[in-house]
Amino acid sequence: MISGLIAIIGLLASCALDSSAQEAIETSLTSKGTTPRPTSPEFTWDRIPLYMHIRKARSYTDEEIAFLAKFPLVTFEKANGHQDHGSVEAGTLAAARAVKKINPKVKILYYRNVMVHYGGYAANKGLEEIPGALLKDEKGSTKLVRNRVEAYDLSNSDLRTWWVDTCSSMTAAPAIDGIFLDGNVKALEPGYLARQIGAAKKKQTMDGYHVMMKQTREAIGPNELMIANILRARFENAGLEYLDYFDGSYLEGFFHNVGGASYEEYVAKGIDAMQKAARQGKIIAFSTGFASPRNTSVMGIDEGHATVRAHAQARAGLTYPLAIFLVCAEKHSYFRIHEGYSANENDRWMRWFPEYDRPLGPPSGPATKDGFRYSRTFRHATVQLDIQKRTASIQWQDTATGSE
Repeated sequence: MISGLIAIIGLLASCALDSSAQEAIETSLTSKGTTPRPTSPEFTWDRIPLYMHIRKARSYTDEEIAFLAKFPLVTFEKANGHQDHGSVEAGTLAAARAVKKINPKVKILYYRNVMVHYGGYAANKGLEEIPGALLKDEKGSTKLVRNRVEAYDLSNSDLRTWWVDTCSSMTAAPAIDGIFLDGNVKALEPGYLARQIGAAKKKQTMDGYHVMMKQTREAIGPNELMIANILRARFENAGLEYLDYFDGSYLEGFFHNVGGASYEEYVAKGIDAMQKAARQGKIIAFSTGFASPRNTSVMGIDEGHATVRAHAQARAGLTYPLAIFLVCAEKHSYFRIHEGYSANENDRWMRWFPEYDRPLGPPSGPATKDGFRYSRTFRHATVQLDIQKRTASIQWQDTATGSE
């Protein structure tokens, strides 16, 4: 049976199928040749490949929906549409369906945090029926995250079942293409909440996390995407050791060095991990701010965002993180720069830079590295990066637009 399928693929390839048709066939088979894989978001080197990660408490306007439909990969963050639609689930589905109506090819991810218990979800009613679902400190308080938000006890099997069901019930909707899994660093960092709950309990929750990731894949099936906030240079292997659970990684906190590493050592480790994951065919969603304020979060885990009101200032902050992305990017790598994830306050989340419309073209090869300096050439751009000096340049060729 397997040999027959392989033969068919070879015959079709010899008939000069277009790339999208060939990719559809290839993604229907794993290395064993029998299990379907999720279909990746659309990708082209024609322009900088972009990602969107956003939330809005009320409904998106028609203009905002049309803007979102331009992106190949969109994550609707927590707290989407719940004020108009009654729950995060309903708000997310309303936005996802509206986007898909304009562009059915957009891949849309539903946000779930593996550790932090956020409000606004209809599914939260079921949590009330699970004894011991939330972690407690020695005084019995459940407000452990930032001293105001509750956290899941992942060692509780009933909690895990509930959490997994909240994912599979949403991915059953045609407008949802997978799950965005946040909070992984909190779940896997041995020191996070260890003082409040004890080291032994923390270890139990870490073990429960691994069980829950396997259960999630089994529940949502092989055709749905699982993209996690997982690659982080703070880990021994920068998160690559956990990547097998997932189809790719979102990246944040990229520039905040922890653990005694220097800035350039930390960023270089992150670059190396992103390059390795991208070359393995993993989806990369690289997210960063225009500026990095001082990180005051517990253990430096959460990313801070700086407000950048002036367009000129925002554009000035674009080049350095974009250069880092470009020295790492492979097929199915996507870029997002922002001043936060909320669309509630203003429309600055819809900024569109001239660089986004410039022809890029495929890379001539992987980036070269000399100490902390990197360079990479694309058909229509040359990238130079020095992470020790924290400088970068992107030289764009003046050329007529066209497809690559």
